[in-house]
Amino acid sequence: MKVILLEDVKTVGKKGEIVDVSDGYARNVLIGKKLGVEANSKNLNDYKLKKANEEKVAKEIYEQAQALATQMESEEVCVSIKGGENGKVFGSVSSKEIAKAYGDKYARELDKKKIILTEPIKHFGYQEVKVKLHPKVMATLKVKIVEA
Repeated sequence: MKVILLEDVKTVGKKGEIVDVSDGYARNVLIGKKLGVEANSKNLNDYKLKKANEEKVAKEIYEQAQALATQMESEEVCVSIKGGENGKVFGSVSSKEIAKAYGDKYARELDKKKIILTEPIKHFGYQEVKVKLHPKVMATLKVKIVEA
């Protein structure tokens, strides 16, 4: 019997695959425990429509991330921090502070976990910070560090 898997099943297949299993296993285990549905014409059509919709949504999210990345390239964020003599910074600027400054200036949420700092920012001036908006989209945000 052909079954469309609704969940990952060890030794059988992954979610979304159409597998051929024995009738008893299909009825008693896969369909009985709601791990799969019979691969009849209605269920196959529903599966294809659902998959097409998921691809469309994923494409829209990717395009939104690209649009935001191009917008971010032209934006600049200013973060103020205490400084001492000779232009030295007390402490460092974290991704949390950058995300807060970005949210305050542009009224858009930016997750601090998406901001990639290779090393802590410990001096005044301009810095370019990478922001991962999507697994396939990276943006560069200009950050100006000024003395408070």
